[in-house]
Amino acid sequence: MANEVRMGESLAKLLGLWDRRKWLAFLAFAAVFTTSATATSVLPAIYQSTITVDIVGQQVPPDVVRPPLPGSPDARLHAISQEILSQARLERLINQFDLYPMLRTKLPSETLVERMRRDIDVKPIGDRSGNLVAFTIRYQGPAAETVAQVANALASSYVDENTKLRERQATSAGDFLRAELGEVKAKLEQQERRISDFKREHGGELSPQMASNIQQLEALKAQLRLNGENQTRAQYQIDSMKNLRLAPPIDPVMPTRPGRIQAPSSPEHVQLTKLKQELDKRRQELDELLPQFTERHPDVILKRSQIRALEGKIAALERQISERPVAPSPSNPIAPTPKEDPAVQMGQAIAPLELELKSLRDEDAELKAAIARYQVRVNNTPQRDQELQELSRDYDSTRDLYRSLLKRLQEAELAESLEQRQKGEQFQVKDRVVPATSPAAPNRPRLLLMSLALSIGVAAGLVLLAEQLDTSLHTIDELRAATIFPVLVGIPRIVTEADARRRWWRMSLATAVAVCGLVLLGGTTYYVASGNEQLLRILSPGRF
Repeated sequence: MANEVRMGESLAKLLGLWDRRKWLAFLAFAAVFTTSATATSVLPAIYQSTITVDIVGQQVPPDVVRPPLPGSPDARLHAISQEILSQARLERLINQFDLYPMLRTKLPSETLVERMRRDIDVKPIGDRSGNLVAFTIRYQGPAAETVAQVANALASSYVDENTKLRERQATSAGDFLRAELGEVKAKLEQQERRISDFKREHGGELSPQMASNIQQLEALKAQLRLNGENQTRAQYQIDSMKNLRLAPPIDPVMPTRPGRIQAPSSPEHVQLTKLKQELDKRRQELDELLPQFTERHPDVILKRSQIRALEGKIAALERQISERPVAPSPSNPIAPTPKEDPAVQMGQAIAPLELELKSLRDEDAELKAAIARYQVRVNNTPQRDQELQELSRDYDSTRDLYRSLLKRLQEAELAESLEQRQKGEQFQVKDRVVPATSPAAPNRPRLLLMSLALSIGVAAGLVLLAEQLDTSLHTIDELRAATIFPVLVGIPRIVTEADARRRWWRMSLATAVAVCGLVLLGGTTYYVASGNEQLLRILSPGRF
């Protein structure tokens, strides 16, 4: 019974509260719902189109042709995105599809491009190992058909740009390697010429010629000793003939053949024969050197100087013989001609020996000069070997670099052919996107339900707040609870006809004001929310 009494009292309080605050609740509910419903109905519709681009791996095995582009697909996708989302590319898309027509007259091109970048979303898709296998391109806008066309255009741009990027980088790598290879080849040829010139200039001072130089040096020293002995013999013969004032004895250097007696005038002819034999020998040695060395080689120069010296001696001796009187008869080789003076005969006999002695002394000087040159060669061999080793070290390094660049160029050319035939890693669009049938935002039914809940909540909150702020007493029980004086009787409100008319006017005026306020509020909301994508982003955060 007590519970029923309490329930009746609570219901009476609620009814009293509703009677007092119903117009406040109506106004609050109408204001909030009108605003939210108007905004929900006039918010612009945003359509989204999402297209998936698959990353197809290289069709030729990597062990056959190495991929030309190092780095991960993520880095390449980022580089391509930078190009696709550049100012120039997006401006072309805006002009091509007539995007943002209302904003193009109000905003500069940089702002429009930045707006379009916000409307584009590129999201990579990886496998379980974290490797990039695909990516999605999403574009949003107010027209479903245009949005789909822009999304397809963006996907095609990614595919084309990836192909161009790979071809461009493969071609750039090949061009760079060709240029580097040309420079290294020129450097290599220059080093080859330097080594060749060095060997040609110092060919006789290198270690391969060391044994030959030592052997030649020993041979020259032996010739020098033999020359000294010949000079001693010739000088001895001259001194003996001068001391004895006799005809010169038989030349010990050039012994006569058995059974043949040498004539007093024969030393000149013997000397001439000897010089001609020596000349033939030098010419033969020169013929052996010419196929091996150039005219600037020291051995060739030495042989030519020796040949010229011998030719001069032979010419001088031949002139002397031609100017000499007729020799004595062979039947009496040592008997002087009756008309010849012995002193003249002695001079004529000594002249060939002096000529031979002069030739031996000239040969001695040439041998000493040749020994000095060969000694310099032997002494310079370690230094020349070190210089050649330094040149060869640089040459070997350049040659290794050339071979490495040549190998890499061949790989780059294979990679370039691979990209031109589109057998490398490619971006591929399997299915083109079609226009969306429903907008991605706003979700109007959901927003209307939220508006209804918000309106009811605001109305209830304002009623409770007004009731809390109201300090007046509305019932006898409240009066009894608020005072210590006894309440004897309650007098109901007496409404006169004038009060009723005043109340009707007040209600009419309040209703007109409320309606005007709601109309004004709805119009303001319509003006603010119509085409307001920023408000749409706020009300639909998960869609953008």
